[in-house]
Amino acid sequence: MPNRTETSLSSTETRRIEGKARVGVTRHLLPSIETRMEELFDAKLNREDRPLSRDEMAALMQNIDVLVPTVTDHIDGELIANAGPSLKLIANFGAGTDHIDLKAARAKGIMITNTPGVFTEDTADMTIALIIGVMRRMREGTRLVRRKEWTGWAPSAMLGRKLADKVLGIVGMGRIGQAVAHRARAFGMQVVYHNRHRLPEALERMLGAEYIPTLDALLERSDIVTLHCPATSATHDLIDARGFGLMKDSSVIINTARGELIDYEAMIDALYCGKLFGAGLDVFPDEPQVDQRLIDHPNVITQPHLGSATEEGRAASGERVIANIRTWADGHRPLDWVLEGWA
Repeated sequence: MPNRTETSLSSTETRRIEGKARVGVTRHLLPSIETRMEELFDAKLNREDRPLSRDEMAALMQNIDVLVPTVTDHIDGELIANAGPSLKLIANFGAGTDHIDLKAARAKGIMITNTPGVFTEDTADMTIALIIGVMRRMREGTRLVRRKEWTGWAPSAMLGRKLADKVLGIVGMGRIGQAVAHRARAFGMQVVYHNRHRLPEALERMLGAEYIPTLDALLERSDIVTLHCPATSATHDLIDARGFGLMKDSSVIINTARGELIDYEAMIDALYCGKLFGAGLDVFPDEPQVDQRLIDHPNVITQPHLGSATEEGRAASGERVIANIRTWADGHRPLDWVLEGWA
């Protein structure tokens, strides 16, 4: 595996560009980012801001040096294999790279970069918002007011759950999971987590988080389960019917990571039989499609993939993309080079 400390790149890993790099951008980015890209690169922009068809993506990848895709673009092995010979960098807008065939890119001599960390705080904020919203039945309360069905305050009406002393189970304790744990302490929640690797003891103490060695044990103990792991073959349907069966009665599930982590049919069954008190969902397996049963459930909050949707976060991600392209074009290794798939 290549070492990040190496200072030079082989000719198959990068390309020194005389003049401006030809950059293809698949979606409409912030105007300030697009303006800067046009200043620095020979940029092909998507002014319509619609997802490219497969044929359009294949055509775009023929005569560019750099592709800038987003999470909605599925850059599979066939697209990469048939890309033009000049394509040597895929500078992803966003941290996740599960929509890109990394091994196929490696075989083609294409480097991958991403923008890790820029959406950490934004996604953690959205996670906490969904936890509060579900626990306090905010969707149902909003609907009562908007439909003019609210009859006034009553001591036993619209009772939700408090957050203090509840056990929050975090699955995946990377940047976002840790940011969620930090916020959860302010609400008096008990934080437990499951991760591929245990955090250093000093970090656990700082976060007030207890390591749980198995996912099953975490599901059994948690009042609220929140997912913060990548979508891989190992995490597909990570929470299935068996997992929901292990969870406490009237528990809550939150997903701001990837829709593929949950067996949504099993979750819907758990919601409608009362096993789950509610769910807060910002991602779905077939976006932008959302199952009508989720929309109809009174205590399921469905958000249109807004975890990273802040002006500050999207600007920062665009700036990181530009920095990665400029570093690569200058013949250096970008800071955000994705190593997975490189042998």
